Amino acid sequence: MRYRVDELAARGGLSVDTVRFYQAQGLLPAPEREGRLAWYSNDHLDRLGRIRDLKDKGFTLASIKRLLAGNADEADEALVSAIAGSVPGDASGELLTVEQLAERTGVSAALLSAIEREGLISARMVDGEPRYTASDASAVTSGLSLLEAGLPLSELLDLARRHDEAMRAVAEQAVEMFITFVRDPIRASAGDDHDAGERLVEAFNKMLPATSALVANHFQRVLLKVAQDRIESEGLEIEIGGGS
Repeated sequence: MRYRVDELAARGGLSVDTVRFYQAQGLLPAPEREGRLAWYSNDHLDRLGRIRDLKDKGFTLASIKRLLAGNADEADEALVSAIAGSVPGDASGELLTVEQLAERTGVSAALLSAIEREGLISARMVDGEPRYTASDASAVTSGLSLLEAGLPLSELLDLARRHDEAMRAVAEQAVEMFITFVRDPIRASAGDDHDAGERLVEAFNKMLPATSALVANHFQRVLLKVAQDRIESEGLEIEIGGGS
């Protein structure tokens, strides 16, 4: 069966603009041409269903493109699906526009943009548009609490930038360790891609909460220790100064 672009979009439950966007991104093969008319087939409709299924699992368009091109196997798909679905505070699956995020948090879009530049929140691209999760809203609310406590905005953003840089370096090393010591050995020893995918997801689901808890606990302990040392040091200086 053949469809015009508007018919294909209606069948796929999408807008014409979204279909054209997917085609521009290389996610849909080119239609057949008859003069100025473009005709799409059931293969295109099936492809739209596959894209929707992968998006529902949290895949980015870049990951979807790799999968559709055959550049990722079943094991990779299973692992990426687990990673994409592991954003904290995102259990509801709700995605917010920047305007909705601004309304929910009471923070202007301009300030949200500054916060995102420093790594405190991170948008997901959905059909070429940025979308935010409940965890992003929570992060903004936490930042507001720090401002209300007296921290200057410029200092908080600078701290966020430096923290983001440090954490990215640690995260990159952690990912390399996962690839070298977990993913590659599992892929080498697995009976097939399905077995590899199941084992990779199981390992990831065990390691993510353990790693997150370890990092959060370590940062909190270091923060408290530094604060204690600083307060005790200043108290000692006051005592010495008063005694003289």
